[in-house]
Order: sequence, then structure tokens, then C-alpha cells
Amino acid sequence: MSSYSQIFGSKFSFVSSDPSDPIEGQTWYNTTSEVLKYRAATTAGAWASGGNLATARRGLGNGPNGTQTSALGFGGMNGNATAATEEYDGTSWTGGGNLATARQSLGSAGTQTVALGFGGFVPPGSPQILTEEYDGTSWTSGGSLSTGRFLIAGAGTQTSALAFGGDAPPGNQTEEYDGTSWTSGGNLGTARQGMGGCGTQTSALGFGGGGPGPAGPTAATEEYDGTSWTSGGSLNTTRRYLAGAGTQTSALGFGGGVFPPATAATEAYNGTSWSNETSLSTARWQPGGTGTQTSALAFGGNTGTAVVANTEEFTGAGDPVTRTITGS
Repeated sequence: MSSYSQIFGSKFSFVSSDPSDPIEGQTWYNTTSEVLKYRAATTAGAWASGGNLATARRGLGNGPNGTQTSALGFGGMNGNATAATEEYDGTSWTGGGNLATARQSLGSAGTQTVALGFGGFVPPGSPQILTEEYDGTSWTSGGSLSTGRFLIAGAGTQTSALAFGGDAPPGNQTEEYDGTSWTSGGNLGTARQGMGGCGTQTSALGFGGGGPGPAGPTAATEEYDGTSWTSGGSLNTTRRYLAGAGTQTSALGFGGGVFPPATAATEAYNGTSWSNETSLSTARWQPGGTGTQTSALAFGGNTGTAVVANTEEFTGAGDPVTRTITGS
């Protein structure tokens, strides 16, 4: 009878816990879970379950330049607006400092430890101009937006942020933040709210979204160069209230819907056109999103019938993942 090494060309080790940084092709037997595992490249992108938020919500800010193992979620609502902030370490969410003003559908920029939250809505009040800055522990006041709005998209960092679109007529405004104050930027070509956004202040991407109230969603994509917006390739699935991750030339758009129903559709952008990827396990609109095109995070949102707390982690095609060898 042939041995394992003769069939697969390598031996495997016995370990009590999985290696922290396995290399592609590495194989091992986990004596604790009693399973045989190996490291291999994915042939297609895939979503996998992560740790649940402590507070289920939709319309939350998300520190869009964070990572899959260092993410931030703040604000949002589930019945009422919340000020809760949570931090993700790649496994679980833990509480951070609360926003000074509880609100939903706000814009965001930055990372887990240097974030920006702006605009939003405090039912039953009016669109907000408030900006708050996060240092990894607590939120402090920043310069106010020129135009109060919610369902607003964001990109960039805490000291070089971009706010665009939103529910405030005419809905095409762009503002740029320098760490102290907001100034006007170039207007969007298509006025809209509830769009996905990612990138930097001088190289941003805005996609999807729609008009106010019952007005229909759009598949339009626009690219910002720090001065003006130009048209990019259209989404394959027309929708609003979606999330985004990545950069202007390497982005991921996921979730959203037509309010309702929710969609699980996921698409990747290469700077020219969108291509379909493996869908989210849970269809939802207004989720939080962060990370890169090949290593993204989706959390929270509304399925159309319920606000959820679940988190999903995306691994792009070609990236290594750990798999379990089964007898089937």
C-alpha cells in the first residue's frame, strides 16, 4: 500500500493547534480537533462566517480603510439610533468608546485606531453636520460638514477624508476634510444616496445608490481624482444601500438591495469593469464593510425582515486558505 508521502509528496506533522502562519502546501494533523488540514490557494473568492457584533444594527459607520483583522463598526440603528462602537480582531468584536451623538446612516473614513464619522441621522430629527474623530479609545468633536446629510458615502483617512452624495438636495455634493475642516470638492455626475464608497481623498470610488424616497437605484460608478468625478464601469447588479472595500482600481462591492428586497450580490472592480464574485451567505442592505478586494469584511445590516449582527469574511481567488481533509 502506498504511504501518504508517496501519494501527496510530503509528510504531515502532528500539532495541538493550527500553525499561526502556514505556507501554501503545508499539511498537518490537529490532535485537539482530530482533523487533518492543509493550506491551499482558493480557485474562487468565498465568504466565511466570522464573529457576531455584540449589537445588531444597520446603517453603521465602518472605518473603510481598516482590515479584515482590525476593523471598526460604530453608530447605526436597530429600532433606535445607537452610539455603540465595536472593534474586530479577526475573531470577535469588543466594545470601544461610544460616539458622543448616537446616529445612523453616517459616513466614515479611516481605520480602527484613527477613524472619522460624519453626518448621519438622529430620528426623528434632521440630517446631521456633526463630525467625530476616534483615536482607538474615545471620540472627540471635529469640524462640521457644510451640508447636513445621511446615507452618505465616505473614503480616505481621518486627516484626508472624502464625503459624497447623501440625502440632502441636490444629493451630488462632495466635501474634503483636512483633519480640521471640510471644504467643497467636485460634484458627483449622478446625485444619489446610499452608495458604496472606498479609496482615498484623491483616488476614490463611488458606486450604486439611488434617488431619495421611492426613486429607483442606479448601477452607475464614478471615480474621483481629487478634483472631479468621471464615469467608470457600471455594476452588474443595480442596487443601493451597499458596502464597499478596497481601492479605486481594486474594489469590492457587496450587499445592498432595492429596499427591500436585500441582495447578497458581490462584485469586484478592476478600475474599468465589475465582475461577479461569490455572493454573501446572508443577503442584506446597509451592512458595514472594510478591508481590501481580496480580504474584505461585511457586518451587520438588514435582511429585509430583520436587523442582523453576523459578520462575513471574504477571501479572494488565489489567496491561501486552510482547508480540512474529510473522508467524503
